Amino acid sequence: MNDIPSIILDNLTIGYKSHHNRKVLAKNIHAELFPGCMTCLIGPNGVGKSTLMRTMAAFQKPLDGTVRLMKKSIGDYSNNELAKTVGVVLTEKPDAINMTVREMVGMGRLPYSGFWGTLNREDEDIVDNAMQRVGIVSLQKRRVLTLSDGERQKVMIAKALAQQTPVILLDEPTAFLDYPSKVEILQLMLRLCREENKTVLLSTHDLELALQIADNLWLMLDNGSLHIGTPRELADRGILTSFIEREGIAFDPKHLSVVVQQFPST
Repeated sequence: MNDIPSIILDNLTIGYKSHHNRKVLAKNIHAELFPGCMTCLIGPNGVGKSTLMRTMAAFQKPLDGTVRLMKKSIGDYSNNELAKTVGVVLTEKPDAINMTVREMVGMGRLPYSGFWGTLNREDEDIVDNAMQRVGIVSLQKRRVLTLSDGERQKVMIAKALAQQTPVILLDEPTAFLDYPSKVEILQLMLRLCREENKTVLLSTHDLELALQIADNLWLMLDNGSLHIGTPRELADRGILTSFIEREGIAFDPKHLSVVVQQFPST
């Protein structure tokens, strides 16, 4: 892992702002992401995980503080520079659903293909490779609108891979996938970190997989706090136990596993 961070969150406050109102979801966030490291963002629904991801991707502005990408404020990037630096997979459905799968994945090459968006042989090879890595080559002629939610999610991941960015942010990339596909996508992201030195942050509710695969965890709680560490570090500090355990659910800190307690039938 490189010791120079790709992304730095400096005293960041996230939320929403209208003409007269300001809703803060989390504040005073200090965090870093590094090349070669896969980080999973976990936490309850509604705490602001998607808002944090969108803020880091420059899709919405922070209320306070700074997001620095490669030592430069993210607000100082042009759209094209940003598209060459950060690949993003969000939960929203794509607008261009009448495209074929191959055309959609090919959109990941637009930052490099010039005004007319014409792909050359090298671009086409990159698209082929992205589809192969995600396992959607057989879908390439299908229209995006005909795909299941899980298939469409894989297409958007392939599009992000085709961008060939050093940083990839993914919001719930495994939400609609079956279990083997969830594992394959997380393993793919980990390989990208290890083999290509990419920086990966993905949010997920697949806690057990995150505990097994992630290098680091960002645990975001409903009080706005963000706890950072390896799965082992958060377990040893008791943070995962307090987050996970409730009636009928226990956490085994030794084996980093969730235990669903069985109750006798009545």
